[in-house]
Amino acid sequence: MQAVRHVVCALSGGVDSAVAALLLRRRGYQVTGVFMKNWDSLDEHGVCTADKDCEDAYRVCQILDIPFHQVSYVKEYWNDVFSDFLNEYEKGRTPNPDIVCNKHIKFSCFFHYAVDNLGADAIATGHYARTSLEDEEVFEQKLVKKPEGLFRNRFEVRNAVKLLQAADSFKDQTFFLSQVSQDALRRTIFPLGGLTKEFVKKIAAENRLHHVLQKKESMGMCFIGKRNFEHFLLQYLQPRPGHFISIEDNKVLGTHKGWFLYTLGQRANIGGLREPWYVVEKDSVKGDVFVVRPAVFPDQGLRRPPAAVASWRLAPLFYPVPCVLTLNQDGTVWVTAVQAVRALATGQFAVFYKGDECLGSGKILRLGPSAYTLQKGQRRAGMATESPSDSPEDGPGLSPLL
Repeated sequence: MQAVRHVVCALSGGVDSAVAALLLRRRGYQVTGVFMKNWDSLDEHGVCTADKDCEDAYRVCQILDIPFHQVSYVKEYWNDVFSDFLNEYEKGRTPNPDIVCNKHIKFSCFFHYAVDNLGADAIATGHYARTSLEDEEVFEQKLVKKPEGLFRNRFEVRNAVKLLQAADSFKDQTFFLSQVSQDALRRTIFPLGGLTKEFVKKIAAENRLHHVLQKKESMGMCFIGKRNFEHFLLQYLQPRPGHFISIEDNKVLGTHKGWFLYTLGQRANIGGLREPWYVVEKDSVKGDVFVVRPAVFPDQGLRRPPAAVASWRLAPLFYPVPCVLTLNQDGTVWVTAVQAVRALATGQFAVFYKGDECLGSGKILRLGPSAYTLQKGQRRAGMATESPSDSPEDGPGLSPLL
């Protein structure tokens, strides 16, 4: 007789992970619930709701009659996620801590704890995603040694597990799972991958999980909570006052507390000005932030990134843009998009898809020129007296991004 499979399910205290654990029990598995504490709420005067979330997760385990464990990854989260988050912002980049957290905490620290300490045959989470493996195939997976030797071979994974988009396209979370390793992915079950959010709520309501139904949706970055984002960052980073400057006439419109607080394409709240202004460029040396009114440059946030086997997204709900990827010898990737992309910023993750498969992601290191930069160059070329052979080329060149 085959032994009952042991699945360790990450519980957040929310409805998605609760229903995931319930569905695993219905499949006949031995299920253990684990709550991860990643942020020390005591350091932030109780703003983060970790303690209440832990209580809710424990209550889920009581209702489902499964064992409950709590682990603390506060130190690991600070070192691997939050420190990176601060360093990226200080350099003027736009990080995504949720992607980094999944890579280093949930699908590394928690994964190894579940397998090595609790003897799990597989782990599970409440993410809306799917893989190319059925449950029994997941249980049969063994650790696969990474290829060595030739450069090309290091990027090849034999019998790779595919990360697939969820049936509920609006709730799909493959964007945030795009950095999860093959080792973790091949031993992970996503019970909610084929369900809609509304159906998940219905299951919770029919199975005495009303306490998690009443909670608001988590939007990530629990360390910020309901606080003002700018005020939060300035608790950890030194202010660097500078000016908001209009690109129309080089006029100073106001002051700010740090150029690193703003990302390209973001609306800038400039004191005393009612009409919207948007960030188009930043000067890290002088600390100035250059802004524009949408009516002046309607394409101010567009960038033509430095070719179509794939499409890419810069945020979970962004419409995918067709592109071509070129792998360089130094491990970076060139991305050529077939159309301009709005509000690109270094530090963001570009996530790549082929059909419903998430191919992975990379952090943007360099950008192609913005529409504003190109228009500025064209105006300068028009005023110049050099011969046509000395004028700028018509199109932007390729730039390595990832």
